[in-house]
Amino acid sequence: TLVDLKWRWNLFIFILTYTVAWLFMASMWWVIAYMRGDLNKAHDDSYTPCVANVYNFPSAFLFFIETEATIGYGYRYITDKCPEGIILFLFQSILGSIVDAFLIGCMFIKMSQPKKRAETLMFSEHAAISMRDGKLTLMFRVGNLRNSHMVSAQIRCKLLKSRQTPEGEFLPLDQLELDVGFSTGADQLFLVSPLTICHVIDAKSPFYDLSQRSMQTEQFEIVVILEGIVETTG
Repeated sequence: TLVDLKWRWNLFIFILTYTVAWLFMASMWWVIAYMRGDLNKAHDDSYTPCVANVYNFPSAFLFFIETEATIGYGYRYITDKCPEGIILFLFQSILGSIVDAFLIGCMFIKMSQPKKRAETLMFSEHAAISMRDGKLTLMFRVGNLRNSHMVSAQIRCKLLKSRQTPEGEFLPLDQLELDVGFSTGADQLFLVSPLTICHVIDAKSPFYDLSQRSMQTEQFEIVVILEGIVETTG
């Protein structure tokens, strides 16, 4: 859900999560100091508090930030007289790692999503059937509008249509593979310039038994899937 949200909501949740987590953990440190009475004896040199130099909520918040961000100014630190502080410190470390991994991972995935990149891959508006190399061929074109290459680009075609099996079962959305060079390796594209993709209408093709007139009246759809790795982001 976070990856699919708009950037403004993503940033809002990112900031809100960190803010709430920080305030919650700082409150836990303040509660420990309050329960132990450290707030009233913070300036007593003969008393050993749970966390040195924590005497109000802002100082507890600063101690949490120093610990979480590993800044380590050295002015505030946990003493060995506070087992509950050590337990809270371990919990804080685990929770901080989980929050960082989750939110930063979501942001990284969102930044590397190729949604805008997909808009620069263009297909021809129409497909055509004509003779090519002496064979009746279904053809369309695909092109890359950006200078950056698509690595390991591969193209596939699916024919979607309804059909009835010999047993009488009706399949409303049957999927058939259209061979666009799988056997010869022509489906592996080197997409540096617009390419013409070809499907030979031979005895293995779903279009082999269709005439020109029946193809115009037949209800079907061809879905073209172009997969590849964006060179700049991987």
